[in-house]
Amino acid sequence: MTAAAADMDARAAGLGLFEKWLSVWVGGAILAGIALGNAAPELFASLAGIEYASVNLVVAVLIWAMIFPMMVAVDFGAVRRVGDKPKGLIITLVVNWFIKPFTMAALGVLFFEVVFADLIAPADAQQYIAGLILLGAAPCTAMVFVWSQLTRGDPAYTLVQVAANDLIMIVAFAPIVALLLGVTDIAVPWETLLLSVALYVVVPLAAGAIVRHRLLATHGGDEAAVSEFTGRMKPLSIIGLLLTVLLLFGFQAETIVARPLLIALIAAPIVVQSYGIFFIAYGWAKAWKVPHAVAAPCALIGTSNFFDLAVAVAIGLFGLGSGAALATVVGVLVEVPVMLSLVAIANRTRGIFPLA
Repeated sequence: MTAAAADMDARAAGLGLFEKWLSVWVGGAILAGIALGNAAPELFASLAGIEYASVNLVVAVLIWAMIFPMMVAVDFGAVRRVGDKPKGLIITLVVNWFIKPFTMAALGVLFFEVVFADLIAPADAQQYIAGLILLGAAPCTAMVFVWSQLTRGDPAYTLVQVAANDLIMIVAFAPIVALLLGVTDIAVPWETLLLSVALYVVVPLAAGAIVRHRLLATHGGDEAAVSEFTGRMKPLSIIGLLLTVLLLFGFQAETIVARPLLIALIAAPIVVQSYGIFFIAYGWAKAWKVPHAVAAPCALIGTSNFFDLAVAVAIGLFGLGSGAALATVVGVLVEVPVMLSLVAIANRTRGIFPLA
C-alpha cells in the first residue's frame, strides 16, 4: 500500500468515526430540544419570536457559525473557473427546477390522496400537499454549505451552485408554485427571500473573503494558513449545528409530542423525496464522471430546502395554524437527520468518483 493510499484510508476511518459521533450528538440535541421545549415553552416561544421577515435571527447567527469556515475557504480565482466544468452546475439546476418541484407534488398526492387516504380528511390532505409543494419549489440557500463542508466539497463550486439557484428562485419560485397549487397570484415574501440570501450568502461570504485575504497577506499567500484557520473553526461549526437542531426541535416540541402520528405521516413523503432526489442527482453525477467534491454538494443542494421561504409563503397563503404551514415545519424537522445520513452515504462512496 502506498503512503497516499494509507493516508486516504486513515482519513476515511477518521471521517467515519466523526460521522458516528456527530449522529449521536445530533440525536441527543433532538431529544434535548423536545424535552426542553416542553419543559420551558415560554423560553422557546420568546426565542422563536426573535425574527424579522420570518427569518429567525438566533438561528441565523448559529448558521453563520456553521458556514463561516467554508466561506473563508472560498477561492475567488476558482469561482471564475467554474464555467470550465459546467456539468455539476447543469445537474443542480435541472434537478432543482425541472424535477424536484414536480416529484414533490406527485409524492404529496400519492401519499395523502392514496396511501393515507383513510387516515387524513380530504381538506387536510390538500393543505399538506400544498405545504410539500412549497418545500419542493424552494432549494436550499444556507445549510447546504454545512453539508458541502462535511463531504469536503469544493467551496467555490458550492457557492456558484447556491448563487445560481438563488438567482433562478427570484423569477421561477412564484410561477412554479402558482402552477402546482392552481393559484393565480402568489405573493412572494421578498423581504424573507432577500434577507435570507443576504444573511446566509452575501454577508458571511464578504466576511470570509476579508478574513481569507488577511490570512494570506499575513502568511505570504500560504494556503496552509487558511486550512489551519478553518480547522480551528470546525468545533464552532459543530456547536452551531447542534444548537440549531436543539432550537428547531424545541420550537416545535409541543406539536411533536401532541401529534406524533401526524408528524410521521407528513414526514414520510418528504423522506422519500429527499433520498430519491439525492440518488437522481448523485447517480447522474457518477454517470457524467463529475468529481466527488462537486458531485456530493450538487446532490445535497437538490435534497435540502429553503425553509424560511417555504414557511413564510405557507403562512401568507394559508395561515399560521394551517396544515400547509405545519407541513413546511415538518420539513425543517426532517432535514438534519436525513441530510446527515446522506452525507454519510456521500462520504462512503467517495472512491467511486474521480477526484478531479
